[in-house]
Amino acid sequence: MEQKRLGRWLHGVLIGVLICGAIGYGAVLPCYAVAMRGLYPEFSNRFWPWLLFLWATGIPVFAALGILWKVASNVGRDQAFSHQNERLFHRISAFALADTGFFFVGNVALFALGLSHPSVLLASFGVVFAGIAAAVVFSVLSRLVQKAARLQEENDLTI
Repeated sequence: MEQKRLGRWLHGVLIGVLICGAIGYGAVLPCYAVAMRGLYPEFSNRFWPWLLFLWATGIPVFAALGILWKVASNVGRDQAFSHQNERLFHRISAFALADTGFFFVGNVALFALGLSHPSVLLASFGVVFAGIAAAVVFSVLSRLVQKAARLQEENDLTI
């Protein structure tokens, strides 16, 4: 029963993150962009490139939430330490690394095209660091779950 409860809690948290992400990407980001365009009309040519770029960075984030849903389901079925979860964590790590690389290259490209400010490029390094940190954390989780799955298999074979 405890594992089912943990799985439900994880599903609830993921729903909360999904709602917050949808509000952030779907409402807050566009409203902020419209407000900035109103305050600085001379930069209105930057509106769509930046908005589309930032929306594109959300695709891997929402994909990772879908993968985490599968992990939470496995936890609820008492299969937390499985090779499937190992592969799922590894996939999330790859998504995080790819999204971070895309974000960095996109920021540099927008800066090179004259559509960004040096301070924005510098501030983006904090986001890049957070993305790399997330990739490392999920990679470590993948490795730990792999080790735990092996130990569990050995334990199941022991009489």
